[in-house]
Amino acid sequence: MPMYLTRFSYTPETWAMMIAEPEDRRRAATAYIESVGGRLHGFWYAFGAQDGFTLWEAPDNVAMASVALAITGGGALSSFETTVLLTVEETLEALGRASRVGYRAPGAPPPTE
Repeated sequence: MPMYLTRFSYTPETWAMMIAEPEDRRRAATAYIESVGGRLHGFWYAFGAQDGFTLWEAPDNVAMASVALAITGGGALSSFETTVLLTVEETLEALGRASRVGYRAPGAPPPTE
């Protein structure tokens, strides 16, 4: 199954609620991803531009998108970004296929035959 890294930040109001009533949000995150047949592999809070990170496994992009949409639609987050992660094997396959794409830089002459 594909893996996904998400970066998120809470709104100030959400932090205020979490301070008033601390809650382990891993339980909620686990329920969300399991509802689409996936698995939560990790949940971390952080200092910096984002408040936290999650590592998810989902059956496909549509399943992960449905979780992301449900979470962002809830209004507790000020940001939520998802990155699809590729395995080393997938990247090697992509590298092999890249030579067949025929990319030409802007302004470069077309290849001669």
